[in-house]
Amino acid sequence: MIPRTVFDADTEGFRQAFRKFLEQEAVPHHARWEKAGQVDRELWEKAGAMGFLCPDLAEQYGGAGADFRFNAVIGEEVSRLGLSGIGFSLHSDIVAPYILHYGSEAQKAHYLPKLATGELIGAIAMTEPGAGSDLQGVKTTAIREGDHFVLNGSKTFITNGQLADLVIVVAKTDPKEGAKGTSLLLVETAWEGFSRGRNLEKVGMKAQDTSELFFQDVRVPVTNLLGRENTGFMQLMQELPQERLLVGITALSACEAALEWTIAYCKERKAFGKSLLQFQNTRFKLAEMKADITAGRVFLDRCLELHLQKKLDIPTAAMLKQWSTDLQCRVMDECVQLHGGYGYMWEYPIARAWADSRVQRIYAGTNEIMKEIVARSL
Repeated sequence: MIPRTVFDADTEGFRQAFRKFLEQEAVPHHARWEKAGQVDRELWEKAGAMGFLCPDLAEQYGGAGADFRFNAVIGEEVSRLGLSGIGFSLHSDIVAPYILHYGSEAQKAHYLPKLATGELIGAIAMTEPGAGSDLQGVKTTAIREGDHFVLNGSKTFITNGQLADLVIVVAKTDPKEGAKGTSLLLVETAWEGFSRGRNLEKVGMKAQDTSELFFQDVRVPVTNLLGRENTGFMQLMQELPQERLLVGITALSACEAALEWTIAYCKERKAFGKSLLQFQNTRFKLAEMKADITAGRVFLDRCLELHLQKKLDIPTAAMLKQWSTDLQCRVMDECVQLHGGYGYMWEYPIARAWADSRVQRIYAGTNEIMKEIVARSL
C-alpha cells in the first residue's frame, strides 16, 4: 500500500481512539438500529463527550481546533465498519460549516457548542419532492413579515431527519428571482408549524433516519437568517466541494473494506477442491480492484491536501465524487459476485455495503451533474 502522507501520528492516534469508540458503542447495536430505522440518540451524546463531533471547530465554539483531517478520519472509520446509519459527517462537516462560515457571531455562539456536544443534532433540508440536483427548482418559500420569515413547504430525503433539532432550510425569500432569491434559514424543530413525515424505508443505509419534513407557517426570526438574504444559492455552491470530498472519503474506505472482506472470504471458501483464491479469474478480479482502489486513494488524498490548503475547486471535487462512487459501485458488485450466494445474504457485510453504495452516485449532486460540471470547466 502506498503510504498516506496526508496523515500523521496525531491523526492516526485519533483514528485508533475513534475506531475503538465505534467498536464498543456502535458495532454491537447497528443491526438493532437497522430495524429501528435510526441510531440511538445516546450515541450522539457519547460522541460529543469524547470530542468526536465537530473536531475542527475552534475551542471557543466547543471544538478541538483540529484541522479537517480529523473529520476525514471520522468519515473513513464509520464507512470502513459499514456503520451507514451514523450521520456524524452530515452534522459536523456540512451543517456546522454553514453556521461557521455564514452565521452571525450570536448564531455561532448559540448553536455551534451545542452541535459539538451532541445536545443538538443537525440536518440540512435542500431536496424537495420536485427538486433534487436542480436546487434552482426549490419551491419552499420564506416570506418576510416584520421581524420573521413565514416558512412554507416540504422537503424529502433529509438525512438525520427524525433526530434533528436544528435544520438549515433552503427556501425562496424572493420567489420571483429564482436562484438569486434563495436564502438559508436556521430552523429549530421545536417551533410551531414544523412536523416530520415518515422515516423513509430505503434500499440501503437502513439505520439512517432519512425523512420527510414539513413547514406550515413556521415563523422564523429574521435573526435566524444565515448570512445575507438572497445569497443562499451562492453559499450552497461554495460549500459543495467539501460535501463531495466527504462522499469520496466514504466511497474509498468502503471499497477498501469490501476488498479486505472479499480476500478473506476467497481464502476460506472452497470450490472444486481448492480455495477461490487459487482460481486465476478470482486473483485477476482482486488485482484489478486493488489497482483501481489504490489509484482512487491517491487521487482522494491529493484532493484532501488541496482542501486543507483551501485550493479544492468545484470541478476537481466533482471529478472525485463521480469517479470514486462509480468505482464504489463496481467494487461492491464484483465483491458480491465473488462471495456467490452468500454475498446476497444480509448477514454478510458485503450485502449491506452493496446496498448502501448505490445512493452515493445520487446524493450531493448526481454523477450526471458532476460530469456536466466538469464538462463546463473544459
